[in-house]
Amino acid sequence: MSALALHLPRPASETPAPAVPAPRQVPAVWLALLATPVAASANSPVLILPDMAGSLGIRTSTATWLVTVFAWAMAVGTPLMAGLLRRRGLGVTLRLGAALIVAGTAVIAVTPWLPLAMAGRAAQAAGSAGLITAAMSLAGSVRRMGVITAGFGTLGAVGPLLGSALADAVSWRASLAVGAVALLALPAVARRADLSAPRASTPFDGRGAALLVLTATALVLIPRHPLPAVAASLVTAALLALHVRSHPTGFVPLALLRTRTFVLSALLACTFATSYFTLLFTVPQLLRDRTGWSTATIGTGQLVALLVGSALSMALAAASARLGRPRVLALLLTVGALAPLTAVLTPWAPPLLLVAALAVFTTSAGQATFAVYATQAAPTDQRPTAIGLFNLCYQLGGAFGPAIAALITLGA
Repeated sequence: MSALALHLPRPASETPAPAVPAPRQVPAVWLALLATPVAASANSPVLILPDMAGSLGIRTSTATWLVTVFAWAMAVGTPLMAGLLRRRGLGVTLRLGAALIVAGTAVIAVTPWLPLAMAGRAAQAAGSAGLITAAMSLAGSVRRMGVITAGFGTLGAVGPLLGSALADAVSWRASLAVGAVALLALPAVARRADLSAPRASTPFDGRGAALLVLTATALVLIPRHPLPAVAASLVTAALLALHVRSHPTGFVPLALLRTRTFVLSALLACTFATSYFTLLFTVPQLLRDRTGWSTATIGTGQLVALLVGSALSMALAAASARLGRPRVLALLLTVGALAPLTAVLTPWAPPLLLVAALAVFTTSAGQATFAVYATQAAPTDQRPTAIGLFNLCYQLGGAFGPAIAALITLGA
């Protein structure tokens, strides 16, 4: 090449394209706002079930189906939304989640019938599952994940009192609409996150998705219909296992199930969630039996304990990098075992409030820690699926816990 050629301008085809700036990291506060209002929405009916039942013309026990269907839709919606995120990208997932929340809230605002109200609650829960999956996929670190899970604990703690206050001031329907607050975070998240769809994807595994939904549905129904639900869950789980073996890259990837870190993280999250929700419903009853405290005093004491535990979980998440994984795991396992043991062995009231704080600390910090461990252990293209299946395990703990609490209360 001549010296003159070295000074000639390059053809347009050879001119380097300007660098495309990478999407900015979404601040953790926006991720928390995107994900955590669902915790308040899930717990808002706790104190207003009689009001809801009277408005709909049904018994209070029948109105609890609004709680069950919300838990079910969260459980089955989480892996489905994770599959959508993996195949279609963040933008589609956020738009569908927002649309479901808006539609469900609109239905609940006007319907006079329980079946339509149940459909509205299911839409709210499925949409919220999409926003949670999106937020956790953008977290990336234990510290940022800790902000999200501490928000779950905090808003879950204030949910019953918030729902009662809104019902007194406006209507019980307004209490069920608090999850729509998450939509305020969408503009900030959309400006900073990569909303593009993946370039390629494997064909959608409809059979695998259906078997997973059926298995999760059967597990969620165990508290209401134990024998048929257990039988159905065993059958569907066996069919799902056979399907995964014959379709190892399907909706439930076999490689993910063979990843020890993912499996152990998901099982620990389910265990801690089961313990937390069991104690959440058991501790107030134990306080009634062992003290002369009023319902208001018990509720206030538990609220303070849950808020303290949530704050401590955020502190642990912030310090997790300095402590290292072995110390964090040892601390979580120790506190996780200490909470139920204290509830069983202590005859005094103050330690029971400590139990509530320890339980929410363990489940919030554990969810933050294990979610990051689980997703980082998964192959990059399977991380949305890992988030979905991990959160499914956590949601199952939320279904099992109240059932165990009911058995404890009946046996007491």
